[in-house]
Amino acid sequence: MGKNDLLIDDLNKELKGILDFWIRHTIDEQFGGFAGEVDASGNRVAKVDKGLVLNARILWSFSAAYNHLKDPKYLEWAHRAYDYLVNNFWDQENGGLFWAVDYEGKVSDDRKQIYGQGFGIYGFSEYYRATGKKESLEYAAELFELIEKYSYDARQGGYLEALSVNWEPMEDMRLSLKDANSPKSMNTHLHILEPYSNLYRVWPEEALKDRMKSLVRVFLDKILNTETGHFHLFFDMDWSVQSNTVSYGHDIEGAWLINEAAELVGDEVLLKEAQQKTLKMVDVFMKEGIADDSSVWYEKDLDTGHLDTDRHWWVQGEALVGLLDAYGHSGKQACFGLLVKIWSYIKNHVIDHDKGEWHELVKDDGLPYGNQVKAGFWKCPYHNTRALIECIQRIQEVHKDKELAD
Repeated sequence: MGKNDLLIDDLNKELKGILDFWIRHTIDEQFGGFAGEVDASGNRVAKVDKGLVLNARILWSFSAAYNHLKDPKYLEWAHRAYDYLVNNFWDQENGGLFWAVDYEGKVSDDRKQIYGQGFGIYGFSEYYRATGKKESLEYAAELFELIEKYSYDARQGGYLEALSVNWEPMEDMRLSLKDANSPKSMNTHLHILEPYSNLYRVWPEEALKDRMKSLVRVFLDKILNTETGHFHLFFDMDWSVQSNTVSYGHDIEGAWLINEAAELVGDEVLLKEAQQKTLKMVDVFMKEGIADDSSVWYEKDLDTGHLDTDRHWWVQGEALVGLLDAYGHSGKQACFGLLVKIWSYIKNHVIDHDKGEWHELVKDDGLPYGNQVKAGFWKCPYHNTRALIECIQRIQEVHKDKELAD
């Protein structure tokens, strides 16, 4: 058995382990759907709100798992996630998806966070790929139309962060309490580009294709600092930069998502430009964002020089895909070499081999924090399942007839 096969077997084993954790520990038999929070030991936490991001990502994860592995048990849980999202999160009066419901499934936060609408598209479109259920595609297409109608900035380009329940402007548009209250952000644009790409696979409408092209241009022209190779994070309406922090995880995640979108729309000139600029991002990421133990730091404040050395689970996962994407179109062996080292770090420090799933946060000494969750408003089965699926599929494609580099 070659190194290709051994690595793929390793990744597939971990993928199935994560999915099995979510089946065993997160099903809410009492109130429906999935638990709003599960603690570090795998115990469900009572009476916690259920977030849109969590539930849409669960829908995507089990749908993608079925599409990859063809195991019908994953489709069963995708059905459960789909039904709960439609029945509890969909706004029958105004359209779109509520931001959160309580543990009983009653609306607790009715704002229309555009980031969340994007993940609705991501989940619905992947579920359509798994089932061919027309209703799911209709929900995804309607979300696209709502985002374009209410969030798109026809004057300056890009998208607003959030709107009220009936799609009116809001004063506080923050995605979370730690975020700046800016009208536009890198993060929301990244997670509009991502679902638009997935929707385009099953709904190749010209209007969607045009928006994907314009989003790639927004990233290359507005969000990416081509001198430093990093994303800016927050912006005013006219794209004036309102932050000076580097997010290493978003840099490496964004690099491959930009290339994915550019490739899907079939614009060779745009793809070439995207690959050139994102390859610089990856080079900078490898020079600046990697610790001595070959893990990825979280972020750095360029004003103060403070480096956040916590190892976030999702950052390590996204690094695998970003590095493999860069290796695939550049052939740079250093990219694949670092991927192998980060995967080793994940196996040794991030995967919880005792309780299951991945530790949310790991300290600089390689040990996990104690006060974390395995499932929650933001801790979902999407970053790590997607990283594993993407890596398996990309390795199979790029290395069909040759061994992996050491």
